[in-house]
Amino acid sequence: MPIAATDSLVDASTWAVARNLSLFLVVVFWLATAYWVLADARRRVDDPWLVATAGLLGLVPPFVGPVVYLFFRPPETIDERRERELEMRAIEARLAESDLCCPVCRGRVDSSYLVCPVCTTRLKHACAECGAPLEPIWQACPYCATPVPPAAITGGDALQPLRPRRRSR
Repeated sequence: MPIAATDSLVDASTWAVARNLSLFLVVVFWLATAYWVLADARRRVDDPWLVATAGLLGLVPPFVGPVVYLFFRPPETIDERRERELEMRAIEARLAESDLCCPVCRGRVDSSYLVCPVCTTRLKHACAECGAPLEPIWQACPYCATPVPPAAITGGDALQPLRPRRRSR
């Protein structure tokens, strides 16, 4: 009896069904990975020729093509790239706008202001000759050609509030 039971388990038709089912599952998995490569390439690549090449790469060498595609696919999707570019433009716009803000109180200032009108922080020094605002690295006044003394701005003077003047009685 035990031999007959073993023969029925190892019947040729049972192995044929198992083999056919296994092959079917392998083919379905292969086609699913090829479809995933094609769908992922559409989300990551703008060029239709490269999308078609990636689709063929996912299909032609079974199970090796998707692995190769994973090594060479772009790291971000088209939407992520566009979002990053928009964020970069917004950051660049904010940085360009930051020149118009006081570094201490973030109040609006003009490039010609010597002090911040909100917190009275000294932003620039005035030329001794014409009174025009000077940038800290300038060696001469561009308006009247007066040389700027090297010690015009010290580290202690930069970005410090003005001291109120004492009124004489």
